[in-house]
Order: sequence, then structure tokens, then C-alpha cells
Amino acid sequence: MNSLGFVEVSGVTAAIDALDIMCKSADVSLVSWERKLGGRLVTLIVTGTVSAVQAAVENASTQCIKKPAATAVIANPHPETVKLVQLSAKRLEKAAKASEKKTTAAKPKAQTKTAKSETAKAKPEIEKETKGE
Repeated sequence: MNSLGFVEVSGVTAAIDALDIMCKSADVSLVSWERKLGGRLVTLIVTGTVSAVQAAVENASTQCIKKPAATAVIANPHPETVKLVQLSAKRLEKAAKASEKKTTAAKPKAQTKTAKSETAKAKPEIEKETKGE
């Protein structure tokens, strides 16, 4: 991790726009994002080379649909700063895994209900065929 770039903007839609601008304008990767005040303020954290992060943050601040509340570029961040960013990224991964578990846990229940209803529908048809013979 050579450099960290931060863009704080008002609203999730503006944050997605800023991230799109940053990723298209330079070779940067999203590390994490933070939503505060119910999503009214969103902070994007990207990483890459110092020049790429500087270009990405500058482009996002000039081209985003909303003017960012704050921007920052940290070249060669201190290990404690990196730890803080990694904690944010781990929390984001943990939330994503929990969301995946919820969706996969919900799918088998829905499939068993569907399978039972299809079996119930098929039984009368089988009985009709058997009686017809």
C-alpha cells in the first residue's frame, strides 16, 4: 500500500459517482467505505501509487455530482493508520459475509416450499393417469 486517498461526500449516490470517477481516472482500488449520519456522509478510501491516488482524488473532487466535504491523500501512511483502515475493511468484509449467509439461509427454505407445492400439484395428475388406465 503506497498511498491512501480519502473522499468524503454527501450521499451514497454521489459517493458511487466519485468512486466510479476515481477508478476510471487512475489505477486505484477501493479499500473500504464508511457511512455516517445514516448515509448522509460517505467516506471512500482508495489505495494505489501516490500519483494515481492524487489524480483520482483530484478528479473526483472536480467532477463528482456533489462537491466533496473533505478530501485527503496520505503518501506512505504510518503503520497505525494502515491498521485503522484495515479494521474498516475487515468490518466491511464481515458485514458482506453476514449478508451472504442470510441470503443463502433464506434460499433453501423457499426452495423446499416450492418443491412441496410442486409435489402436491403433481399428485392429482398422477392419480388421474392411474385411474384412466
